[in-house]
Amino acid sequence: MSAAQLLVVLDGTIVNIALPSAQSALDMSDASRQWAITAYALAFGGLLLIGGRISGALGHRRTFVVGLAGFAAASALGGAAVNPGMLFGARALQGVFAALLAPAGLSLLTITFTEPRARGRAFGVFAAVGAAGSAVGLVAGGLLTEYASWRWCLYVNVPLALLAVVGAAFVPRDRAAGGGRLDVPGALLSAGGFAAVVYAFNEAEPRGWGSGRVLALLAVGVVLLGAFVAVELRAPRPLLPLGILVHRARAGAFLAITLLFVAMFGFYLFMSYYTQTVLGYSPVEAGLTLIVNALAALVGATFIAGKLHGRARPVALVVPGLLAAAAGMFLLTRLTPDSGHVFWLYLVPALTLTGLGLGCVLPPTASLATAGMRGHDIGAASAAYNASQQLGAALGTALLNTVASSAAGAYLADHRGATATAASVHGYTSALLVGFGILAGAACVAWALLGARPHAASASSHQTNLPSPPGR
Repeated sequence: MSAAQLLVVLDGTIVNIALPSAQSALDMSDASRQWAITAYALAFGGLLLIGGRISGALGHRRTFVVGLAGFAAASALGGAAVNPGMLFGARALQGVFAALLAPAGLSLLTITFTEPRARGRAFGVFAAVGAAGSAVGLVAGGLLTEYASWRWCLYVNVPLALLAVVGAAFVPRDRAAGGGRLDVPGALLSAGGFAAVVYAFNEAEPRGWGSGRVLALLAVGVVLLGAFVAVELRAPRPLLPLGILVHRARAGAFLAITLLFVAMFGFYLFMSYYTQTVLGYSPVEAGLTLIVNALAALVGATFIAGKLHGRARPVALVVPGLLAAAAGMFLLTRLTPDSGHVFWLYLVPALTLTGLGLGCVLPPTASLATAGMRGHDIGAASAAYNASQQLGAALGTALLNTVASSAAGAYLADHRGATATAASVHGYTSALLVGFGILAGAACVAWALLGARPHAASASSHQTNLPSPPGR
C-alpha cells in the first residue's frame, strides 16, 4: 500500500524534471507541453470520487490490484511514446488508474489495521512515504534523466507497481459492498466540476487569474460542483455522502490537509527555483537538497505521529505540525540576495521544520478522514481526502506562483537598476510569506475544529449520524 502511495505521489513531480528532455525527443511544442502534467492532474482529480465509490462497490483489494496493473501499463505506454499525443494519452490513463488506486489504498489501510498501536505505525509509514514522494520524485527524475533517459521516469513505475501487487496478495480479501447503481449524475457533475477547477488552477499560472479562460473555467467548476451538492442531497445512494464532510473532526482534517498542500506545493516549487536560479544548483543537486525535507517528514510521521497515535488527540499533532511548517516557511522569508551560508543557516532548518510538520500532520488527518466510517463509505471518504490534497496542490502552485510573479514585477518597477536575481528573491519570499499565513490560518482552523472536547465532538457526530473518530 505504501509502494502504491509512492507511485501516486512520485508521478506528481518526477515527470516535471523529465519534461524538457521529453519535449526535445518528441518534438513537442511549448504550447502543448503542459499537457504532460495537466492530463494526469485532470484525470486524477476529476475521477477520484468515482474511484472511491467503485472501490467500495467492487472491493478495495480488487480495485487496488486493478489500479496497480492499469497504472503500470499506462506508465509503460508513456515510456514508449513516439509522439506527444501518445505521451499525453498515457499520462491521462495514469491519472484514471491513480484515481482507483489512491482511495483503494487508503481504504485498505483503514480496514486492515484496527488496533490503535498497529494503526498508528501503519498510517505513519503510509504518510511518510507520501510525504517523501515529492522529493524522491525530483531526485529520481534528475538522476534518471541525466544518466539514463527521460523514458525511465515512466518505466520506473512498472517494478514499483509489481512490488505493490505482490504485497497486496498478503492483504486479507475484503467483502465488496456490491448492489446499488452508480450515481451517474453525481459522477458526471463531480468529474466535470473537479476537472474544471483543477484546469483553472493550472491555467492561472501562465495566464493570470484575470484571464477570461480562467474565470470561465472557475465559474463552470463552481456551477457543476454546486449542482453536484444538490444532486447528492437527493440521491438514494450518493457518490459522496455529505455527512462525511459535515462531521466536525473530519471536516477539520480535510481543511487542514487542503491548506497544508496549498502552502507546501508552492514551497517545493520555490525551493526548486531558488536553488537552481539563485544558488546555481544543478537539477540533481536541487533535488538532493530536498532529501533533508523527506528525512524530516519520515521522522515526523513514523517516530512522532506514528508513536503517539491513540495516545494523543489528533489536535496535539496537527496544530504543532502546522505551526512547525509555518515556522520553517517564515525563516525563508528572511532571505535576501546577499544572504550568506544559505544552505546551513536557512535551507536545512527550514526544510527540517517543514518536513517535521508535514510528517506530523499527514498520519492523523488520514486516519481521521476514514475513522468511524461504515464499510461501503470508506472508499468515498478516502477519495474525498485525496481530492483535498489534489485541489490544495493545484491551487497552491497557481496561487503562490502568481504572488511571486506579481511581487517580482512590482519590485523591478519600484527599484530602478535592480537585478533580476534580487527581484526573483523578493518574489519568492513574498510568496512564502503568504504560505506562512496560510499555514498559521490552518493551525487556527484545526484548533477550532479538532480541539473541541470529546463530548462536544460526540454530539456533533450524533447529529451527522457518524461515530466519533478514535483517539479523541
